Amino acid sequence: LDAQEFGWESQLRFYWLKQFDNLYVIQCTGSFEYGYEYMGLNGRLVITPLTDRIYLTITQALLMNLGGAPAGPAGTGKTETCKDLAKAMALLCIVTNCGEGMDFRAVGTILSGLSQCGAWGCFDEFNRIDISVLSVISTQLQTIRSALIRKFK
Repeated sequence: LDAQEFGWESQLRFYWLKQFDNLYVIQCTGSFEYGYEYMGLNGRLVITPLTDRIYLTITQALLMNLGGAPAGPAGTGKTETCKDLAKAMALLCIVTNCGEGMDFRAVGTILSGLSQCGAWGCFDEFNRIDISVLSVISTQLQTIRSALIRKFK
């Protein structure tokens, strides 16, 4: 493949950039600093065309300071794919199983911790949270996004 072809550009690639003396994860127009978070020697997912599409969608969403929201039937690997992308980028990914009992304070505490340490959050069964709580959570998420856009970290 030519270096400018989409087939190559859409791959998750790792480059050591001498001018920054750092490792970067690059996919299409996205460039991310490697996280250097050691995740152990556990296994990785088998990369399928669907996995590649999810990786591409999430990395491009991150460029726009958005998150990912994979949707689909239960047991299709949405959570595992998010965790695997975080592992490939050497970032910690905390999975939270949501339910009817979650309130905005609990989610706010989780989001605060994730924001402070730079980890990713994966909220399983997010649709089970009460609708009145979701409206407050949307405000919390928008506040984090606004801070990211303004480069406050």
